[in-house]
Amino acid sequence: MAKQKRKTWIWVVTLVVIVLGGGGFYYSYSNNAEEANSQEEPHVTAEIGTIVEKALAVGTIEPENEIAVKSKLSGVVSKLYAEAGDYVRKGDPLIEVSPDPTPLELAEAKRSLERIEIEEENLRKELDRMSQLLERKLVAQQEYDQLKERHSDVMVRKQIANERLQLLESGRIKMGDVLIESVIRAPIDGYILEELVDVGEPVVPLTSYQAGTPLMTIAEMENLLFKGTVDEIDIGKVEIGMPVEIKIGALPSDTIRGEVSHISLKAQEQDNATVFPVEIRITNSNGAVLRAGYSANADIIIKKLENTLTIPERVVEMRDGKAYVDLPGSEPGSREEKEIQIGMSDAITVAVLEGLREGDKVLERPVKTLTVR
Repeated sequence: MAKQKRKTWIWVVTLVVIVLGGGGFYYSYSNNAEEANSQEEPHVTAEIGTIVEKALAVGTIEPENEIAVKSKLSGVVSKLYAEAGDYVRKGDPLIEVSPDPTPLELAEAKRSLERIEIEEENLRKELDRMSQLLERKLVAQQEYDQLKERHSDVMVRKQIANERLQLLESGRIKMGDVLIESVIRAPIDGYILEELVDVGEPVVPLTSYQAGTPLMTIAEMENLLFKGTVDEIDIGKVEIGMPVEIKIGALPSDTIRGEVSHISLKAQEQDNATVFPVEIRITNSNGAVLRAGYSANADIIIKKLENTLTIPERVVEMRDGKAYVDLPGSEPGSREEKEIQIGMSDAITVAVLEGLREGDKVLERPVKTLTVR
């Protein structure tokens, strides 16, 4: 009787184990099947977005008008009244240039004036004598007029020689209403960008046959420009007045607004590439403090398409001038190819004109592997 009860318990335990094991296997199989069904192939979703076609310009921020201050007198810098960064008004003193003639130049100027004074004195005496003879009608009027003209010419030469000597000695003369002095004054209102000379340095004057020594540069910083270049591939799309977004390397968090104001008609060779110079007028600095010489990149907005259906360009395959994408198939893990019509692209995102709706899933393109034989 005890043996029969033991066999009965063994059968019951065995049956329970079989039932529990089968249930566990079924549960595990069901979970694995659901997990396999829930795993989807990598995909993207068609969504509403904005596509912008841009042309890149590379350059720097520069003032619209930058003036190099020069001297009309030769000499040596003796005093600086302003320095780089200062704001000056038109007429404010900037630099004093002291005359520094050589002994030979000074001696020649004095001797030249003395010779002309002697010549003028002799002609004056001759003119007085000729005037008395003219009253007695002993000389012709024409002869008297010629002598008077010579005397007037000598007086002009005397004045020039005297002014030259004054400039060499004091560096200051007045010619009519024009004051010529050794103090160089600001020609415009603006900021001093650079000091190009220091006290004690020689100065070559600005004349009709020589450029002269640049002393300082001044600019009005209110009107700034972006000056840069655009590649010849994109320049045909760029037009005057197009909006621009400028990014400055030193101000990464600020976006400066502008518009195209000038496009060069002639190309330049730069790093073995053909580029065209452009100028962009800054219309809104958004509170950023701009400085001359900042390097910057400018995105010229050629075309902007808003509120349009978009997908990444990488999921589109082009064949025979037509665009195709892969959509999830009816069977798990399958895919169906569909032709669509696409529009503008920014090389990352492309606009979908027909064939998809917002929210549609588009499968990523299969990864192609190279087979080595």
